[in-house]
Amino acid sequence: MKRSLIAVLVVIGLTGAGGVQAAGDVAAGKARSVVCMACHGHSGNSFNPMWPKLAGQHPNYIRRQLKAFKTGARYNPIMAPMALPLDEKAIADLAAYFSSEKRTAGAVSGKIEQGKQIYYAGIPAKGVVACGTCHGPEGYGNPGADLPNIASQHALYVGKALKDYRAKKRTTDPGGLMQMVAAKMTDAEIDLVARFVQSLKP
Repeated sequence: MKRSLIAVLVVIGLTGAGGVQAAGDVAAGKARSVVCMACHGHSGNSFNPMWPKLAGQHPNYIRRQLKAFKTGARYNPIMAPMALPLDEKAIADLAAYFSSEKRTAGAVSGKIEQGKQIYYAGIPAKGVVACGTCHGPEGYGNPGADLPNIASQHALYVGKALKDYRAKKRTTDPGGLMQMVAAKMTDAEIDLVARFVQSLKP
């Protein structure tokens, strides 16, 4: 598993390094974001825990997800029609705006020690790699390698994302890394680490 992880990270790193794109316009993105607020909230801080916070997310990651929704590579019945009419400039502008906003802090829900253990140490007996290996000790991810900022993300959303990766309903993760990790986790383990992720400071 460690060799596979290293190989995948090298590929991701090379892909990210070569994926430099023109920066979007924050003001134009803010104007376009009005239609996004119903689900993702003001400034990209969603009020519904099933919808992700976009504030503070890396712009390249936002761009990649919007393109995946647009092409159908990532399916979501709500996001597909929203992304379909967006051109390259609109996508870049939205990414620039949401990435410029400050993410709100997540609540600490119950005991988080077990989730913390999984996040920082993984589950060695099952070959589950520590989340912090890719997402960093504070959850900010790695923009150069296109690894998202997950700090303070809603626990319900994180849990659903992991379960979707496990079920292969979501397959846009570079190198299938998240699918490999989630495949070895139980619902209980996913929920534990998701609660810890929500507690990380933005």
